Amino acid sequence: MIKVLVSFFKPHKKLFILDMACALTVAAIDLSFPLISRHAMYNMLPDKEYGPFFALMLCVCLFYVVRSCGQFLMTYIGHLFGVLVEADIRAALFTHLQELDFEFYDKNRTGKLMSRLTGDLFEITELAHHGPEDLLISLLTIIGALCFMFYMEWRLAIVVAVLIPIFVIVVMNRRKSMSAASTEVKKKLAGINADIETSLSGMKTSKAFANEGVEQDRFTHSNDSYIAARKTYFKTMGTFFATQEFFMGIMPAVVITFGGFLIMKGNLNYIDLITFTLFVNTFVSPIRKLAQFAEVFTNGMAGLRRFSEIMAMKPAVVENPDAQPIIVTEGNIDVNDISFSYEEDTEVIEHLDLHVRGGEKVAIVGPSGGGKSTLCQLIPRFYDVTEGSIVIDGQDIRDVSKTSLRENIGIVQQDVFIFADTILENIRYGRPGATYDEVVQAAKQAEIFDDIMDMPDKFNTYVGERGTKLSGGQKQRLSIARIFLKDPKILILDEATSALDTVTEQRIQSSFDKLAEGRTSLVIAHRLATVRNADRIIVIEDGRITEAGTHAELIAKGGEYAQLYNTQKLSA
Repeated sequence: MIKVLVSFFKPHKKLFILDMACALTVAAIDLSFPLISRHAMYNMLPDKEYGPFFALMLCVCLFYVVRSCGQFLMTYIGHLFGVLVEADIRAALFTHLQELDFEFYDKNRTGKLMSRLTGDLFEITELAHHGPEDLLISLLTIIGALCFMFYMEWRLAIVVAVLIPIFVIVVMNRRKSMSAASTEVKKKLAGINADIETSLSGMKTSKAFANEGVEQDRFTHSNDSYIAARKTYFKTMGTFFATQEFFMGIMPAVVITFGGFLIMKGNLNYIDLITFTLFVNTFVSPIRKLAQFAEVFTNGMAGLRRFSEIMAMKPAVVENPDAQPIIVTEGNIDVNDISFSYEEDTEVIEHLDLHVRGGEKVAIVGPSGGGKSTLCQLIPRFYDVTEGSIVIDGQDIRDVSKTSLRENIGIVQQDVFIFADTILENIRYGRPGATYDEVVQAAKQAEIFDDIMDMPDKFNTYVGERGTKLSGGQKQRLSIARIFLKDPKILILDEATSALDTVTEQRIQSSFDKLAEGRTSLVIAHRLATVRNADRIIVIEDGRITEAGTHAELIAKGGEYAQLYNTQKLSA
């Protein structure tokens, strides 16, 4: 995982090197002060060398000006470096999330993914920035100070050298506990984010059922779990810092105690003891930084581990390395003896054959859960068939690039996703490079142009989160406009009108008919009256085609389709 993190440093190595150079300068100045003080006390003060002494102290002041500049650069450049690394990691994660399939999003909640794109990455950034910087300053200062201590009085230096490893061992032991607690906190926080995202998305439904209390209880349960995880983390953190402060306090006391003993024995003088004490004081900042590094390392590694988990996931639908763009001319679709299952032991589609001619309109009907939508999700290769093949104009879809395949297929679903943007940009999503005039033409073809012109800001009208300012029919016609703009050879309508009332459905049916002209169309329909004029109707039940023919043929046959149609006719 460390290698993964370091790989993101490479594009910004100049900033990183400058940050480390500043850290090295700060550490060198911190080490120099006890030595300068020792030199002054040994040579200048006894001989009353006023001029050299005050010149040396002026140099010390200048050193600290340089140190302040170094500290400023460390703060500015270090944080800038961290932000750039964070942006690169977020971009890599977002790109990878786009590569993952429907199967991944079927199993993962949006709120948890948001947590990994925000909170986790912040912790990784703190590790990327503060980790190397704090570690370098701490190690250089401690090792340098110990070397000078051994040079002055090895017996007293040994005492200090023994205390430091004990401190490090205890800190690392506490760090493991903090790591486990930090990981648990992140899990609980991700759970809260997921619950909040679900609750906010379903707020209108919650209010409609007067279930605010249920949502409050769900949130309270998640919040309490988070508090419990935080309590454990704070307890381990409290133990960690209490241990740290104990060593910070005991070290000067031990040095003065043993140093005083050596002075009384005649093996040490006061100047060297003062110098030793100054060196021990220089340990204060590095040891605190080491403690801070342990915490940053703990949190950062927990975030990095969760980042690596997602980056290690591979899409189930893998593109052939030699995949070429698909060339769709006629729009013929051949579904050859395919089988598919979401879970290994339950097949949703079993040995299904379907051959659609270019430009043909085929309606797919049948009971819920029969495999209608699944079939239509296999054609754009949102999932891969487990057996058989799907061929478009003689090209197996597994041998062509996924992007080119989906560029040639237009999909209108029951649940239309409208972005929190303007009407113009929502339609333009069908073809991002489209001109304003092309967007207007698509709106006219979808018969939503007049509605748009009645809106306050026309095409620049903001539609709200998920299109809350639009009616169901307007959302659907907006999605139709997108497809007109995209102009694909193959069209899939997946129960596109089932959520609309009959009057609205009839109003936009002409838009669908216009959209289907000259395209190969697969229409999944719940209301059978809307597909009477299809070139062919197939009935899918339990993953198999049980009937096929025109409306008249199937009614005359008196089978499953006729039964469904007559039932709907009576209920109407």
